[in-house]
Amino acid sequence: MSVLGNFIEVILHIDKFLSQIVNQYGILTYGILFLIIFLETGVVVTPFLPGDSMLFAAGAIAAMGGMNIFILWMIIYLAAVLGDLVNYHIGKKIGHKILEKEDLKFINKAHLIKAQKFYQEHGSMAIVIARFIPIIRTFAPFVAGIGKMNYSKFIPYNMAGGGLWVTLFLGGGFFFGNLPFIKEHFSYVLIAIIIISLIPAVITVIKERKNRDDNENDIISEI
Repeated sequence: MSVLGNFIEVILHIDKFLSQIVNQYGILTYGILFLIIFLETGVVVTPFLPGDSMLFAAGAIAAMGGMNIFILWMIIYLAAVLGDLVNYHIGKKIGHKILEKEDLKFINKAHLIKAQKFYQEHGSMAIVIARFIPIIRTFAPFVAGIGKMNYSKFIPYNMAGGGLWVTLFLGGGFFFGNLPFIKEHFSYVLIAIIIISLIPAVITVIKERKNRDDNENDIISEI
């Protein structure tokens, strides 16, 4: 199986992989989850790491007694907030230099540009909204740093967005993940979570295309 195939397999069956990690590493699982969430939110070269689906699966495992939900919430919340904080400072320090480069080996510049447009459109609330959009979630704090968003303003939006994201997905897994229907169709539930989380990004793309078409039509009518 290819690397992409293995990655998709992990994402769609992350509950099974996470259960294996809990059984094998026990309390160290908290550290592993902290690291994954921190990297997914804090480093622009790792937007591919699991976020929403992993939180839901972790919540479901906590409901079965595999982990303590309160410790889990605090650790993941801390990872999410610190990740965005680090990403913001990286963007502030070297973001402009990265944007100026034509060839970026480890960063998808198209994703970076989309996140920049998203931030320009939504302003400070982009930090909260982006938490629920894969890929954009990783790039939003980086772009906020580039845009010189005031640090004292970034902090409360970062904390609020992180709290909402972790609470909704971790809580969703904890309260609904062990329902018989959900357990029997867990892979489909994860696919639904991924699709739903991508809807805002799709809407943004559609709006951009519509605006571009409208501008082109205006130019043609003027001619």
